[in-house]
Amino acid sequence: MSPKDPSSSSAAIRLVDVLRQLPDRELDSLIERLKIKVDEAKRIDVPSQVARSLIQLPELRDPNVLPGPTRELLHRIAEARGVLVTPSLPAAVEPLIARGVVFARNGTRGIELLLPIAHMLVMRSWEGEDPRGVRALLHQLGQDVAATIAGHYLGRPATPPVALCLEPAWEVLTSAEQLRREVEELAPLERKLLTAIERVGGEVDTEELLDLEREPMRLRGASGATPSRRGVGFALERRGFLVPVHPNRHVIPSEIAAVVGAQRQAEREAHRHQIRSFVLGEDHAPHRARFAEDPAALGLAMALGARDPSLDVRPGVGTPRSLIAKFAARFGRDPEVVGFIAALSRAVGLWDPSAVGLAAPPGALDVQDLGRALFDAWRRGGAWDEARPDGEVLRAPPELRETSAVGVLRELVLDALQELGDGRWVPWEAIAGYVRSDARTPGVGRLIERWAQRGGFEAIQSGEIARRIAFESLHALGVVDIGDADGESADPIGPTLRITPRGRSYLCEADESRRASESSRFLDNQAIRVGKSAKIGSVIALAPFTEIGGVSGALDLHVTPQGIAHALSAGFEADVIRARIEQLAPLPDPIARLLTQASAVVGRGEFVATVGFLWVDDPEVRELLRTRRQTADLFIDPSPPAGLLVVAGADLDRVARRCRTLGVEIVVEGEVYRTRSVPPGRGSGARRLDSSGTLPALRNSRPPSSSRTPAVRPPSSSTLKRGGE
Repeated sequence: MSPKDPSSSSAAIRLVDVLRQLPDRELDSLIERLKIKVDEAKRIDVPSQVARSLIQLPELRDPNVLPGPTRELLHRIAEARGVLVTPSLPAAVEPLIARGVVFARNGTRGIELLLPIAHMLVMRSWEGEDPRGVRALLHQLGQDVAATIAGHYLGRPATPPVALCLEPAWEVLTSAEQLRREVEELAPLERKLLTAIERVGGEVDTEELLDLEREPMRLRGASGATPSRRGVGFALERRGFLVPVHPNRHVIPSEIAAVVGAQRQAEREAHRHQIRSFVLGEDHAPHRARFAEDPAALGLAMALGARDPSLDVRPGVGTPRSLIAKFAARFGRDPEVVGFIAALSRAVGLWDPSAVGLAAPPGALDVQDLGRALFDAWRRGGAWDEARPDGEVLRAPPELRETSAVGVLRELVLDALQELGDGRWVPWEAIAGYVRSDARTPGVGRLIERWAQRGGFEAIQSGEIARRIAFESLHALGVVDIGDADGESADPIGPTLRITPRGRSYLCEADESRRASESSRFLDNQAIRVGKSAKIGSVIALAPFTEIGGVSGALDLHVTPQGIAHALSAGFEADVIRARIEQLAPLPDPIARLLTQASAVVGRGEFVATVGFLWVDDPEVRELLRTRRQTADLFIDPSPPAGLLVVAGADLDRVARRCRTLGVEIVVEGEVYRTRSVPPGRGSGARRLDSSGTLPALRNSRPPSSSRTPAVRPPSSSTLKRGGE
């Protein structure tokens, strides 16, 4: 479906506006496909009636009913604020387009996948989303609060469905320019209260809110104090600047906190000027250093290894520790680093089967863009939390996955690195002093302590969290180099940090990094080095027939005869393997010859199920057993020379009984096999049941000559093919 207006826009569009742009034929097809009842007598037009029906789709309220690739694509579009540009139409988007969830149109940069604002507002939160973002907070609002916010921006009372009425609020709350104007137009008391809450970490409980706004009246309910509906806090709440969170917390969304916090830059300059003077006045270059590596190679290697069918990585559950230990031993990395990159890789969809597609992220991204994608996922804070004893959020039970205030500390550490460590080594104590000097730090520590109490684990101090952010997370992401981290230096200043060029490119608002032109190439006749310009989907597509090599600096993959043979046996065609490899690099002659030889069919064998092989050296006896009516249905025709293949399902007792009717005895392990189902008096000799009713044992006798007597092997020891030995 494509709206009539092909103009490109980076902002999300309201649902009714999208439906009004659709051609009449496509709108009628959508109505018929979803069986939407349209009443021409209503005062609202047809697109408005269709929008009210679409907002109730179960796929929006619970995306888990969608296929995995489709669900991941839906999350990527929402993370792109409702407009995702792709070079071509992904296959996973078809169910979303068919259900009226996503719409497609041609833009100046490619195909734009549009997720209307109302659809985003009813979606459940997912891993990797900013838990303090406007979308996540508006989604969890009660109907009364949501209607109040919607009515403020609509200028009239909101009517159900509230998600459609919240679209104007979304447009204001996600635009930095409009937010800045709204903050400037606030009353002095409202601006003062908003700034005070932002200073203490952007979150307060109801008692603290009433203290900050100096409200003398306390209305108490079952869950504690209740704010007045006529106070300053309510004025911020109806604008969406202060969002109530059950049961008694009030949070400033990240987008508003970024605008409000910009006004405090001048207040910190006096103290930080002294810190900058200290850093710039001396050379703090370390004696030894640990240089950061690009995490893209490790992330890609784990994404390839995680596609092993024997591994059980379930969505919504933490990465198995056994798998992390396996990857750590395989790639020679610390398990903490492996677990950290694994959590972020899963958050960006790198482990999902849809990552092989080249039409949508992450498969459509270049390898050089993967590091930035991992950094953005870490910065949003939905997958990893340094305030937890175990940082992976999915390891916590669903009821304890509430986010902490660690995002404020992350921004403080990043600000300090940008301001102090731009191209030079900076002592950690200077960065720690930069963090301590911020007015938000005491409030953040208080919020983390309360959050830990709700989760039932010990709180980590703000200084230790900041240290984990700098020395563990940012170093693993390739953002900072670490000097004298082992503490063996004689310099009393201690360890130092230096932001890398890669880190500066991640932190700058516009992508000023020079695009790498390094392409993939074969290092020898088997090893291929993945270049920075390769597509992630093209690399992951090689998983079924390649082996992972080195991951230091760049990812090396090995194309071996064993891997190709395994892929061919699994059903991959040689032409498919060749095409996937050639997407990265031209094939060398040995690999091309190997694929040609492997794809050539010199013969064909037919597998036949059998339970055993009856050795019969005498050709006359073989022919007797093969052709007589009593035994012909027991054997496979043709059978290999010197014997007969027993058909599947024929037990040894039946074979021995049928063959004995033709005068042929069966020998098993040197003894003549005696059947147990022949009635007394009909067998040869004086074979009778004893008085106890037990079955007779096998008779000990010398085995007859191999030239006259056949023998049969036990049923459990034969797997045979037609065609002979």
